[in-house]
Amino acid sequence: MNSLPILLVLTAFLAMPAYAGQNDWPWWRGPDRNGHANPNQKLPAGLSAEENTLWVTTIPGKGHGSPIVVGERVYLVTAEGKAQTQSLLCLDRKTGKPVWSKVVHKGNFPKKINGKATHASTSPACDGERLFVNFMNDGAVYTTAFDLAGTQLWQTRITDYIVHQGFGSSPAIYQDLVIVSADNKKGGAICGMKRSNGDIVWKVERPKMPNYVSPIICKIKGRNQMVFSGCEQVLSLDPATGRKLWEREGSTTETVTSIVTDGERVFISGGYPKNHVAAVEADGSGKVVWKNISRVYVPSMLVVDGHLYAVMDGGAAMCWDSKTGERKWKGVLGGTFTSSPVLVGDDIHVINENGEYSVFKANPAKFERIHKESLGEQVFATPVICGGRFYARVVESVNDERVEKLYCFGAR
Repeated sequence: MNSLPILLVLTAFLAMPAYAGQNDWPWWRGPDRNGHANPNQKLPAGLSAEENTLWVTTIPGKGHGSPIVVGERVYLVTAEGKAQTQSLLCLDRKTGKPVWSKVVHKGNFPKKINGKATHASTSPACDGERLFVNFMNDGAVYTTAFDLAGTQLWQTRITDYIVHQGFGSSPAIYQDLVIVSADNKKGGAICGMKRSNGDIVWKVERPKMPNYVSPIICKIKGRNQMVFSGCEQVLSLDPATGRKLWEREGSTTETVTSIVTDGERVFISGGYPKNHVAAVEADGSGKVVWKNISRVYVPSMLVVDGHLYAVMDGGAAMCWDSKTGERKWKGVLGGTFTSSPVLVGDDIHVINENGEYSVFKANPAKFERIHKESLGEQVFATPVICGGRFYARVVESVNDERVEKLYCFGAR
């Protein structure tokens, strides 16, 4: 009997934190932080509002942060401009009905942010006992912890923050830490804090450059690494201590995308002032294996079976050989993309800013779009797919007013 498949499954299971159930989505980009959803879940053939809507809930205010789904609850952030509040919301997973809402900050919004940005553009993270949220408010970035009933446990000021475009970095969980990054023109920092009380365990000062990446922790070259792009460098830290493992030049200044890896290399992309996609050896050498000038500035990428898939901001889908960088194909989706793709089995799910939902195959042989339909009028948040349900944060016009809604689609 070949024991390799069993060993691979066991290794993947052991790598997943105990508090992340296979039907949950506990933080940005899912359980493995790579945009891969559980491949064994069954989704409906389409996302028809009439046939496949299990529930829909109006979300007060405005936000581009994706929800997270843990246990019987859905959590997401929002901001209300007139009241100048930044809040954490809790919904019932089965019905979508509001369970509780907690204001985290009130007042002190910056005077100006990018027209596509919001004051609530991050995803919470959950360790099964606590929720962690990041907000930029009153010229600084704060991380706040709540218990699952909505009681605030602690709040830690991370660093001063000068707004350039906005703020959109989501927290990451590693061992007994919650880790936050807050790059900006004043310098910023990456911090590891105790999940229990918010005390700062380690802190890494950052260059004085705007950047928007979230901490991503993964096992590369046999060890856990936390890799950042942007600020004109690629940086790997030990997530337990903040110690620098390796660093090299090669990234552009501003990046939004989260890194992905094939276990040997990390893949980075950026869009200002230069467009680029690159593969970087993660063995400490920092060698750039290959690169190109494709513009993958905001949507994060996917690694699937030796190939790198991306949705470019301008509406093209791309596939490259992850080892060589050879372009396998370029497909046209249309529209402009801010949200990131999500993989389910061999299907890649994407939504552009106009709410056009598409599914195409993770197939290096050819570009094949197998589904297309409309969801609302605008979508900026990355969808969440778990437990056989598809969660989409969309914008609709109701009586000529902008209204945000969270849809939950699934088979009835």
